[in-house]
Amino acid sequence: MHTRVVKPKRGPEMLVRPLRHGDVDTVWAVFSRLSEESRRTRFLGPKLELGDTELRWLANVGPDHHALVASVDGDPEPVAIARLVRFRGGCAEMAFEVADEYHGRGIGSALAALLVADARAAGICEVTALVRSDNRAAFALLRRVLGRLELRMEGPDTFVRALLPGCA
Repeated sequence: MHTRVVKPKRGPEMLVRPLRHGDVDTVWAVFSRLSEESRRTRFLGPKLELGDTELRWLANVGPDHHALVASVDGDPEPVAIARLVRFRGGCAEMAFEVADEYHGRGIGSALAALLVADARAAGICEVTALVRSDNRAAFALLRRVLGRLELRMEGPDTFVRALLPGCA
């Protein structure tokens, strides 16, 4: 895990680094940049704040919890986080959030693609996500990064499953 400079297709060049274990300040900084609607789509319901337990869990990094943070030049706060949590063998759940003012610039896709490459290198071949069913941007990002998606409705949300490209 190392720091990388990445240039998304439509967005500013960004510096991507692994989240440090316990770095609740970075988690809070990105969360605080999300609008009420972005929080609702990311957390599948109203989320006005994160409690201490949630902050610690989201800042948990270790062998089964991997997170990448994106920053852009000229912006003092991080602009995005993407997470991958291994929950059994070669399977992991992915989640990501991008500050509202950076939506549509390819930052989420670039960060998710790096996360998938890291996942593949760690022996993960299957990625899942739980997405609010009306979150078209998240589905488009997952299709760009993961290719073919298997979808299953779970109430108002959709369970997404994909085998990583290059895995049998």
